[in-house]
Amino acid sequence: MRRLFGSVRARATLGATLVVAVALVAAGAAVLLSLRSNLIGEAGTQAEQSARAVASELAAGTPYDKLSGLDGDDGPVQVLDEHKRLVAASEDLQKISGTDSGQVKPQPPASPRTDDDDSDDHEEALEPGEIAGESVFSNGAATIDGDAEDYRFAAVEVETQDRGTLKVYAGSPLAAEHGAVRTALTVMLIGFPLLLGVVAGVTWLVTRRALRPVEGIRSEMAAITHSEDLARRVPEPDTHDEIARLASTTNETLAALETSVERQRRFVADASHELRSPIASLRTQLEVAAAHPELLDLDGAVEDTVRLQHLAADLLLLARLDAGERPNDAGVDLAGLAREEAEGRTGVTVDAEPVEVAGSRGQLGRVLANLLDNAQRHARSAVTVSVRREGDRAVVGVADDGDGVPEADRERIFERFVRLDAARSRDDGGAGLGLAIARDVAVRHGGTLTAGQGPAGGALFELRLPLA
Repeated sequence: MRRLFGSVRARATLGATLVVAVALVAAGAAVLLSLRSNLIGEAGTQAEQSARAVASELAAGTPYDKLSGLDGDDGPVQVLDEHKRLVAASEDLQKISGTDSGQVKPQPPASPRTDDDDSDDHEEALEPGEIAGESVFSNGAATIDGDAEDYRFAAVEVETQDRGTLKVYAGSPLAAEHGAVRTALTVMLIGFPLLLGVVAGVTWLVTRRALRPVEGIRSEMAAITHSEDLARRVPEPDTHDEIARLASTTNETLAALETSVERQRRFVADASHELRSPIASLRTQLEVAAAHPELLDLDGAVEDTVRLQHLAADLLLLARLDAGERPNDAGVDLAGLAREEAEGRTGVTVDAEPVEVAGSRGQLGRVLANLLDNAQRHARSAVTVSVRREGDRAVVGVADDGDGVPEADRERIFERFVRLDAARSRDDGGAGLGLAIARDVAVRHGGTLTAGQGPAGGALFELRLPLA
């Protein structure tokens, strides 16, 4: 059963069919009950009209054998006296049920009523010749001239001059009601399954058509997973619905994944290249020193080791940032942090107002250190650090009086292992990771880091962070 309804199409078809089936059953039952009630009410009205016609003749003093309603053409009629004794009945009436008397042959009348007779059986006294305003209805059956049918009976009381209170029962056949109900039920029993079949078929086809793009997306994703070709994209249907948005989002995810994987590959290749250079240099120096100790360049070996240490630290920090390391929510005084990082640096001035942000003091200190290192590397004589408040943001600016950053390269310099022509020396320009690390830290703190032109014509780097 689980395998049978294991698909969305099968479950949607089953659900739609069940809902429509319940609705049809409820509607069919309501229609049948309403039809039966209306037809029974119609039969009761006809029976009441017949009963009142006979009661009118009795009120006028018509003898029992002269009553026009006893011919049996319109249905069975019985007349009972106040003692529930049958005094008149339809011709050819053979059997009856549903009235106060099951007799079919009239009985001798009882003695006339006197004033001393008990009249508690009548809720309200009727004047001679008066017919009761209310009728009493019941269901029963009767056999007339060998034909047995169900009837709706109406009972009407009438007060006569010399025969006391009489009760007239007249019946109207329910054959029309039974026939109409049976016909409606037959139509429903035949039509409902056909309608449910149509609903199930249409739902199956519509669901299959609607889910066809999903199968296309699934098969293409399976092919991408198998081939590991992240450049491929899933088909996007031109329907502007949820499935089209799903395909679009899937393609955006694939594009982001492709970019991330390509960035990772490039990062690994660049890191390998950057690591190979100081390692090779250090090995060469050690091999020379092993063969010719007098030629050992100890200062160069230490520089290569330190450079290798810094590069490894940068790579580890980038790996933690790429892994989604989140900064803590401790308060950080940017003015104090800027003064700390600028302390001991030549040609650096700080103009800062107290501004506090939330984040990692160590990571934000690393951002300021990288910006100051970059500014000092390119400045002619002076570097200026400013800390101010702009609306709900704290702004840290690091400006130098160097040649600045060309406008075309102001975004490229934040890529990893990127060095501009003026800073391509590995000895002076670093590995090209400082600005990339600074921007990644800024983004993870909910801020931005941009490059522009400073007041002195050099580069201006602005770090914007939300206030604590």
